[in-house]
Amino acid sequence: MKAWLNWLASAIVLAAAGCGGGGGSSSGGGMSSVSVTLSAPANLSSGLTGSSVPLAASVSGTGVAAVQFQVDGQPIGEVTSAPYQVNFDTTLYTPGQHVLRSRARDASGNFSDWSSALVNVVGSRTAPQGFTNNGSWVSGLSSATAFAQAPDGRIFVCEQGGTLRVVKNGALLATPFHTFANIDSSGERGLLGVALHPNFANNGWVYVYRTTTDPTPVNGTHNRISRLVASGDVSNGGEDVLVDLPALSGGFHNGGALHFGPDGKLYVGVGNNGISALSPDLSSPLGKLLRFNDDGVTVPSDNPFVATQTGLARAIWAYGLRNPFTFAFQPGTGRMHINDVGENTWEEIDVGMAGANYGWPSSEGPDHVSGNITGPLFAYGHSAASPPGSGPGGFFSSSVTLAIVGAAFYPSSGGTFPAGYGGNYFFADLGAKWVARLDGANSWAAYAFAQLSDNPVDLLVGSDGSLYALQRTQITRVSYP
Repeated sequence: MKAWLNWLASAIVLAAAGCGGGGGSSSGGGMSSVSVTLSAPANLSSGLTGSSVPLAASVSGTGVAAVQFQVDGQPIGEVTSAPYQVNFDTTLYTPGQHVLRSRARDASGNFSDWSSALVNVVGSRTAPQGFTNNGSWVSGLSSATAFAQAPDGRIFVCEQGGTLRVVKNGALLATPFHTFANIDSSGERGLLGVALHPNFANNGWVYVYRTTTDPTPVNGTHNRISRLVASGDVSNGGEDVLVDLPALSGGFHNGGALHFGPDGKLYVGVGNNGISALSPDLSSPLGKLLRFNDDGVTVPSDNPFVATQTGLARAIWAYGLRNPFTFAFQPGTGRMHINDVGENTWEEIDVGMAGANYGWPSSEGPDHVSGNITGPLFAYGHSAASPPGSGPGGFFSSSVTLAIVGAAFYPSSGGTFPAGYGGNYFFADLGAKWVARLDGANSWAAYAFAQLSDNPVDLLVGSDGSLYALQRTQITRVSYP
């Protein structure tokens, strides 16, 4: 086992779960002689339930004016004298993993280090207190796969069978925006991705990623990137073919996500077609993240392999991926997170970097990362550790996990969610039907956020500040307040 996992074994379990050893909005400082221990609940407590679970801390040292308590980075109380204890009302939180923290402060505003515990809550909430989970915001979809929002608020939704739909003013329009012919929707093939040009309001350009049976110019079923032009709520009927990827030999690992980055370039997630050897192969565009100019055809001159490869391989921006079905850019910073769907063991979130090798098939999740391979920011497994919660991924690792999907950063400012949600990264699991968040202000700790009734495939933060979860048959809207 690699060195950093050995370190995780000796650190608190929160680090192993992607929760960090410190966390909090302020690091310890000025109270180095004070030690705080979160004494209850115990770390890795599972099955917590009820409105009055004791959240208690013990303190050693002098000069303590108060002890502060947090749940998932949000304050829930401050106690000025012993015994230092508040009630943890589990009924206010979505079932799943949560992080409890405590620290001391003195009268001058100095703080001790945080003491933390990773716990698992049970219950029936589908979103935290104060949030509204509208599971039937839009219904009537057929095998949805991806969506994107236009500046005017319309949401473009891909249906795997080849129909691009539009949601306008909260209603699914009866007339499709566009219906594709010559499409193969078997297995994981079909209409898989959609993105709107940064200047969509003026040019109406809609980019899509789909599996086509068109034999020209590639002899065989293959994935294609093409462009449509909006004419009101429908396309003008034409399709500009931009990129034809190599012929497919299997029905799985097609990728399909499309997004424009803050640099104005078009990024495309491409699966490895179920052929593991293609993921590290820099002569093949499969198992990669590709980067094109905004025309979707030409390759930027600063791509990392533009001078060493030929053809479509010049578009490779990152490699060693298995099936990067979803990814997202953080507003303001340009940080990228890639959700790479795993095989039988791990699901992972990678930090996107030009030229990075994410290691498939020699590495998956936290296993065997070495050499020039970039390990994941966060990974969760397909089986629980013993004791539950003690391994990488914490309580997110279980037998019901299937595939990591959905990718959305909440903006650092200007949203409607509480302040502690700014900069959070949301992701979901296809099989477990949960939505979770990584907290960038707290060492990318992972918290449960929402429960869904259908299988999720994509996430986006809407222009109204709500989080939208695309599922196979519907769209859920999670709003605040």
